[in-house]
Amino acid sequence: MKRWNSLVVLLIMIAMGCAVARAADQESSEFKAFFIYKDRGASVNHYIPSGFMPNGKCLKLDDGWKEECQEGATCVKAVFDVACSNNDQKWSGIYWLNPANNWGKQKGGFNLEGAQKLTFWAKGEKGGERIEEFKIGGITGDFPDSDSAIIGPVILTNEWREYTIDLRGKDLSYISGGFSWSTSVDVNPESCTFYLDNIQYQ
Repeated sequence: MKRWNSLVVLLIMIAMGCAVARAADQESSEFKAFFIYKDRGASVNHYIPSGFMPNGKCLKLDDGWKEECQEGATCVKAVFDVACSNNDQKWSGIYWLNPANNWGKQKGGFNLEGAQKLTFWAKGEKGGERIEEFKIGGITGDFPDSDSAIIGPVILTNEWREYTIDLRGKDLSYISGGFSWSTSVDVNPESCTFYLDNIQYQ
C-alpha cells in the first residue's frame, strides 16, 4: 500500500511538473511587442518611414517631434500640404518599410506570426482631420507581403486616442510594409496636420 501511495504521489508530481513546463513554454512563446515607432532613433524601431506616396512632394514628416507627445521623448508629426496637393495628385501618404524604400523589389520585412493586433496612438492638430486608411502589409512586387489589414476612414480628435488594426486570422509570415496611412484633399479641403506615437504589433 505504501508503495502504491508513493507511486501515486510521484505521478501527481510529474503531472504538475509537466503542466508548469507547458505554461512556461506558452508564456515564452507569447508575441512580444514589436515596434514600428517608439521614439526617434530607438533601437526597437524595425521599419523606416521612407515610402512616400505618390511622390512625397506635398508631405512633411518629422519623426522627432517633441511637443505634447503621447509617450516618450518624441512622436511623429505629419503635415499634408493641401494647397500643394491641389496642384499635384490630390492625395498623400507614407509607408514604414523594411528595408527603406522597399516596394517589393528586394527581400526584407519580418515574420510577425503570433501578433494579434497593431496598435497606435493618433491625434489631429485641430480635430476633424480625416485619414482614409491606416494599413499594414499590402506591398506587391517580386517579394510581396503575405497579407494586409486596414482600418478607416478615421476622423481624428485633438486629443490622443489609441487605435487598433485587428490582425487575427491574417498571414503575417512576411511583412515589409509595416505600417502606412493615406488621405486626400477631397476629405481635408483646408488642412491636415496630425500626430502619431507608439506604433507597435502586439
